[in-house]
Amino acid sequence: MVGLGKVAVWASRAVVVVVLAGTLLLQTFMLPSVLADVPEEEGALEHLRVPVLVISILMVACVQVALVCVWQLLTMVRRDTVFSRGAFRWVDVVVGAAVAECLLFLLLGALLAPGEAVPPGVVLMLGVVGAGFLGIGLLVLILRTLLAKAVALDTAATTLRAELDEVI
Repeated sequence: MVGLGKVAVWASRAVVVVVLAGTLLLQTFMLPSVLADVPEEEGALEHLRVPVLVISILMVACVQVALVCVWQLLTMVRRDTVFSRGAFRWVDVVVGAAVAECLLFLLLGALLAPGEAVPPGVVLMLGVVGAGFLGIGLLVLILRTLLAKAVALDTAATTLRAELDEVI
C-alpha cells in the first residue's frame, strides 16, 4: 500500500476508535442519566422511559456494530485482501445495521407520536433521520455491487495471469 493509502487507513482507524469510545460513553452513562432527568411534571413520558432507553441503547449498538465492520474492512485494506469474498460478510452486516437503525428510529417516532408530550417536529425529525439511515444502507448496498464486480475482475485477472505464466 502506498504512503497516502496508509495514512488514510490510519486516520480512518483513529476516527473509528474515537467514535466507538464516544458511543460507549453515550450508551453507558449519558443515555441513562438523560432519561432519568425527565421532569416529573412531564408524566406523559414516564411510562415510555424504559422503552425509549432500550431503543436508544440499541440505536447506539447498531452504530457500534457498523464501526466494528468498518474496522475489519480497513484491516482487509491494509492487508490488500479487501477484494475477496470475505469482505462481503462485513459489508452485509453494515447494510443490516443501517436498516435496523432506520427501523429503530421509526419505532421511536411511533412511540413518541401519540399525545402532546413530544412536538410533532421531533417525531418528523426522527423519521427523517431514520430515512437517512436507510439511504446509507442503500448506498452501502450499491457499493457492495461495485465490490462484487471488483472481486470478479480480480479473480479473472488472477486466472489470466496464471494461464499466461503457464504459456511463458
